[in-house]
Amino acid sequence: MPVIECDVDVARERLEDAGVAVEDGNTDHERWRASRGNATAVAYDDKVVIQGETPRELEAVLRAEGGRAHVHFDGAARGNPGPAAIGWVIVTGDGIVAEGSKRIGTGTNNQAEYEALIAALEAVREYGYDEVHLRGDSELVVKQVRGEYNTNNPELREKRVTVHELLSQFDEWTLEHVPREVNEHADELANAALDRS
Repeated sequence: MPVIECDVDVARERLEDAGVAVEDGNTDHERWRASRGNATAVAYDDKVVIQGETPRELEAVLRAEGGRAHVHFDGAARGNPGPAAIGWVIVTGDGIVAEGSKRIGTGTNNQAEYEALIAALEAVREYGYDEVHLRGDSELVVKQVRGEYNTNNPELREKRVTVHELLSQFDEWTLEHVPREVNEHADELANAALDRS
């Protein structure tokens, strides 16, 4: 549940400018409420709390000023190639901002890892962050993107170009290889997507 400390009058204006209907709060403590999709933003004196299953779009409008996000990403394939899926998590000082996972058809582990990184970067950009610190457990993908390994596979080379195009949209970025246990939540999301029929 994202919590955004802000001037709630400015936040209301941002939502209204984005076409989100804002109404009075339901209690004496609530200044106003705004809903879109499966999410509701509730304003208090100096913060907005976003509740619901899909807070992403409302938070993207309210966090327009930028900021730093930490992202974990992972791809999984059962068989190489085989059914593949991705998972990613965006984390800030407020906790988990968003997470996502989906099946991506048939692919290799490396293709899934790149797809997870691309999806995570697109999500971070949608939220308006201008600094991103990425962590993944694929040493190959991390070192290819950082330029430490060559990319001989044409499809992976194309995905690496896409990643660099996305990274160029941030003021600052880092990409770090971490052990699988440090990347556990993103791994669980990718595997849960594979388990869904």
